[in-house]
Amino acid sequence: MIRPFILSLAAAALLPLGAFADEPFIVVQSTTSTQNSGLFDDILPKFTDGSGIEVRVVAVGTGQAIKNAENGDGDVLFVHAKPSEEAFVEAGHGTSRHDVMYNDFVIVGPPSDPAGVKGMNDVVAALTKIAQAQAPFASRGDDSGTNKAELLLWDEAGVDPGAASGDWYQETGSGMGATLNTGTGMGAYIMSDRATWISFGNKSDYEIVVEGDPKLFNQYGIILVNPEKHPNVKAEDGQAFIDWMLSDVGQQAIADYKVDGQQLFFPNATGSDG
Repeated sequence: MIRPFILSLAAAALLPLGAFADEPFIVVQSTTSTQNSGLFDDILPKFTDGSGIEVRVVAVGTGQAIKNAENGDGDVLFVHAKPSEEAFVEAGHGTSRHDVMYNDFVIVGPPSDPAGVKGMNDVVAALTKIAQAQAPFASRGDDSGTNKAELLLWDEAGVDPGAASGDWYQETGSGMGATLNTGTGMGAYIMSDRATWISFGNKSDYEIVVEGDPKLFNQYGIILVNPEKHPNVKAEDGQAFIDWMLSDVGQQAIADYKVDGQQLFFPNATGSDG
């Protein structure tokens, strides 16, 4: 039985040539949040068992995943930055975009709560208070979907965090799990997708301090990389994966994935968005 797995670019380079020549597979460019949450480890075997198609996931920030897909390095793009996804399709890099699932972002912080934001559900007001207090804030700073969403919220708050870079605002340039590790170690506030936070094993005495604002909504989309632009794209197998993710079976698999009894992602498949 073929089992899908998360495959890093470095690991891929170490595989012997032809190791998987007789086994159908696709490459999905996706995000660290889907990897860190354990979602793919849970649901991809169900697709592979039914289709015989192995799914190799390259898990990076959304911005890098999109760049990789623009270069034709993958068959499917599965990320969470809708404006960038729509631009990807508009530029002809993808065939069409589909909503597939959602969750939300949260801000976590130390028990000392130096900016006094615990319990707030207005994320813009909370970020304003954090900036005014010059309280430590750890940002991914990696052009990921989470980082893109965070910067839009700072902009709405009228704060230029880049001006404080290296001071109270620290950019890790890392994935969500690594940024949580860094941020908790320095007593900083951190914006995380809820799924990674629930799955994160090094919470220490940290807790969610800001949540519940509709502006923290986090939508994921899935796109077939355009085979007309990139002839190497395995369009049939890639589309089979997309169809499965959008099907009742795939949507139920997403809904069934839980950590400590908590559902991490909520299916909301739609038709084509473009």
